[in-house]
Amino acid sequence: MSAASTIHGHDAAADALLAAMAGGSLHHAWLIVGPQGIGKASFARAAAARLLAEAAEPGVLPRRLALPEHNRTAALLASGAHPDYRELRRLPKKDGRDGELARSITIDQVRGLAPFLGTMASMADRRVIVIDSADELERPGASNALLKSLEEPPAGVTFLLVSHAPGRLLPTIRSRCRLLRLEPLGDAAMRAALGDALPEASADEIASLVRAGMGSPGRALRYAELGLSEIDDALHAIARDGDPTTARRSKLAKALGLKAAQPRYEAFLERVPGVIAEAAQHRHGHELRIALEAYAQARDVAGAARGLSLDAGGTVLELAGLVARLAGEPVVRHGADLRQTPR
Repeated sequence: MSAASTIHGHDAAADALLAAMAGGSLHHAWLIVGPQGIGKASFARAAAARLLAEAAEPGVLPRRLALPEHNRTAALLASGAHPDYRELRRLPKKDGRDGELARSITIDQVRGLAPFLGTMASMADRRVIVIDSADELERPGASNALLKSLEEPPAGVTFLLVSHAPGRLLPTIRSRCRLLRLEPLGDAAMRAALGDALPEASADEIASLVRAGMGSPGRALRYAELGLSEIDDALHAIARDGDPTTARRSKLAKALGLKAAQPRYEAFLERVPGVIAEAAQHRHGHELRIALEAYAQARDVAGAARGLSLDAGGTVLELAGLVARLAGEPVVRHGADLRQTPR
């Protein structure tokens, strides 16, 4: 756990937590919610570090969430040696390859917290448990086991639950938590987060990833790992200039239609509606109506492609054609809605 790392954005959430700490109104369980990839787990770990450090050094730390460099609590957490911290997340499968994770956080993992909850804190008067993510708790066993601890929490224990989809949690778990909502990052925070994560990236690459990430550093970094800048550039070129010879969309279809390109193809399905949405923000009247219609159709096509075995090449042509509508081209059906074919 890197507790002393910089937290980009989320100032309002950090201020709410710090105010609760300073005012003596710290709830025993916090549900940290928001879209995937915006840094909820990093925020939860930074909050845990701050809670533990404040308990050890009350009134000494500056009023910000991230801890100063060389802080003792941060060092202990980074080394995995802090006795008053626990974190639950999916474990690697025993027979899994390449770090494949189990499908859920098991009831045995939750029950394994019992010795920790049943003893006194070692370094101060606070203990912290992070669950990343609560959405992945095994139902119903692990969820019910956690609920018992939330209903009767030991003194000085704070639970920090990360959730991408809080509506899927047990209502009784939600009712025992104070909600802390994190929003997508602004462009400045995105540039800072991506600059930290990708120090060798050029300014143009960072700018492209900021657009593609749409407030989510996690999404942007995934795009960077897949090398999607070329695809993103092609989509923006089609949106700007059209594709009257279909050369650009055909090149995309050829590159993404191969079975080996599955991860990039799936990212493409996610990205196309985002490109159209970006363009819609700068349009009015008839042009805005065209963009909104193209966006709705792109969402439908991409959603169908994820759920069905549609021909990848045809789907790419179909979606790129919808992007071309932004430049005034008519819609041409290329076969994404035709027969289902395995990839």
